[in-house]
Amino acid sequence: MPYSNKIYDQSFDKYLRNTRNWKFQFSLILAALAIAGFSLYGALSDEMDNPEALQIGMGIGLLFILIGFISGKSTSNNRTWDGVVIDKKIKKTTKDIGYGDGKAERYVFTVLIKSENGKVHEIRDEDDETVYNYYKIGDKVRHHGRLNTYEKFDKSGDTIIFCSACAFLHDIHEDVCRNCGCPLLK
Repeated sequence: MPYSNKIYDQSFDKYLRNTRNWKFQFSLILAALAIAGFSLYGALSDEMDNPEALQIGMGIGLLFILIGFISGKSTSNNRTWDGVVIDKKIKKTTKDIGYGDGKAERYVFTVLIKSENGKVHEIRDEDDETVYNYYKIGDKVRHHGRLNTYEKFDKSGDTIIFCSACAFLHDIHEDVCRNCGCPLLK
């Protein structure tokens, strides 16, 4: 099963549009909360008066809107490229649980992909080896730039497939993502 032409399905365009809109709407909600919160703080607090608190809230709100706008635009200009899985690594780390309760073991699973121009890219997951096990050294992959996702060239031996839009995990026999409605690239 080579690379799928379903990548050009209009469902992906709709998904990307909805994602951009959601990011911007979320930033507007955060901006409104920052403005209202600082305004309320200025009215009720003895530490800061309202004109100053309201200006700080408006500045933070504007920053949220700017971040939402930039994050919505950030995925649209990535290019598509082909590559090969060249290595896979597992790194064991420890992390403090907190308050002297000890340490917890953590694992970082990394898949290294060398693109056609020689650059090495990483797919990294913490404490979840599903993606790590999905790829094999030598697999040909395509990075779909606008979705910032990877598609394997040969999926013939696979039992699972990831949605290229939302990364939801599916059985290989499914055709459409149950989570976002986009076609599965197989």
